[in-house]
Amino acid sequence: MNGGGMRPGIILLREGTDTSQGKAQLISNINACQVVSDAVRTTLGPRGMDKLVADGRRVTISNDGATIMRLLEIEHPAAKTLVDISMSQDAEVGDGTTSVVLLAVEVLKQMKPFVEEGVHPQIIIRHIRKASSLAVQKVRELAVSFDINTPEGEEMLLKTASTALNSKLIASHQDLFAPMIVDAVLSLSQEVDGLDDLRGMIAIKKIPGGDVRQSFLVKGVAFKKTFSYAGFEQMTKNFTNPKVLLLNVELELKNEKENAEVRIEDPEQYQSIVDAEWQVIYDKLDACVNCGANIVLSKLPVGDLATQYFADRGLFCAGRVEDGDLKRVAKATGATIQTSTNGIFEGVLGTCANFEEKQVGDERFNLFTGCPNSLTTTMILRGGSEQFIAESERSIHDSLMVVKRSLKSKAVVAGGGAIEMEVAKYLKEHALTIEGKGQLVVNAFARALEIVPRQLCDNAGFDSNDILSSLRRKHTQDENGTWYGVDIENGD
Repeated sequence: MNGGGMRPGIILLREGTDTSQGKAQLISNINACQVVSDAVRTTLGPRGMDKLVADGRRVTISNDGATIMRLLEIEHPAAKTLVDISMSQDAEVGDGTTSVVLLAVEVLKQMKPFVEEGVHPQIIIRHIRKASSLAVQKVRELAVSFDINTPEGEEMLLKTASTALNSKLIASHQDLFAPMIVDAVLSLSQEVDGLDDLRGMIAIKKIPGGDVRQSFLVKGVAFKKTFSYAGFEQMTKNFTNPKVLLLNVELELKNEKENAEVRIEDPEQYQSIVDAEWQVIYDKLDACVNCGANIVLSKLPVGDLATQYFADRGLFCAGRVEDGDLKRVAKATGATIQTSTNGIFEGVLGTCANFEEKQVGDERFNLFTGCPNSLTTTMILRGGSEQFIAESERSIHDSLMVVKRSLKSKAVVAGGGAIEMEVAKYLKEHALTIEGKGQLVVNAFARALEIVPRQLCDNAGFDSNDILSSLRRKHTQDENGTWYGVDIENGD
């Protein structure tokens, strides 16, 4: 009998589980998100500063929002959602990874007073969704469309590529990289779904040393010389209109597997087994030569015997070629990767106008140019240090993705905080037509959009209050004030 009438406690959750909820937890989540945004807000815009992140093993210098967010190793569950936002923006759009974090946190910050005053979260979120759909609709109305088949359209693509590079480490070399980026993406857009596999079709190869201006674009495929055996130097390193054979076959003499047992009654039988092993490899090599190929590439090793055999017959070969490079060569030359040397016919061979082995810095590169399917390109990046080249690669990836997105949408809006100010003005006007608490929420959402021009001013060292006041006046009173944004150069 339980004399005291006490009921035993029911434990549903593991001991030590945090069960915080309600208003206090909501405010705690908002505060955590604000701390995270403070880490990346100073990287926004052309005057944004780079961050140096050290994780004990290596040092990364970057002003790419997604890279910094990933390296921060955030533990707070609510703040982790900001990392997810940044990552999805990086994967889908490529650029704007800092902006999305700033906008998300500023919306939370503007909603914090409503939470503290006890406004129900459902009311807040309902009006936030309404405001965001109105904002997207307004951006679509304001967007300026262009035709990529006209000189003006190409100029617009160059501008979008340059804008994406504006806030990056290689901003001073836009004149070199922007045309390279536009050329690379335009070569992909010739195929219907070519743009979807941007990372697979545009390779970026990094070679430390040299000047950044020595970077160049290969309209075709380029990859670093693979591990090679004796006999490699005797090979022909230059071909015009070669036939290319791609294999996923090992061209190497292999020992028998362990624990293999062969019983023989006569020593001569042993020699016949050895001869059979050699015959297998020679049959494979003969098949490669007889099909008419001049260049043989394989994903698996090409041994010293095969290297010498091909060199003697005037062929070029390379083994252990990376999977991505092999697929790009297949796409560019029209070759089909073979998993066996049996039954190779001319239809599976690819071709290109020129093949050469070229010295770039300390590395030697195999270059396939003048390919029939100009769908793949390779960018060779040079630079003084590992960190510089790694950041250059991230910057070029962002710019490539932005140009790809512009090609798909065929419309642009102005930057520098202009579009945010115009949408904020529209939402403030719309808020006056809403009754009740919704008016305050939509107004707060409109104020949150102004964080982009405000942060651009702060990062450039200007007085954000003065500039935002003049921007609001321009957007409200001036008929042609739609595209007025922050001028970083002159501070107005």
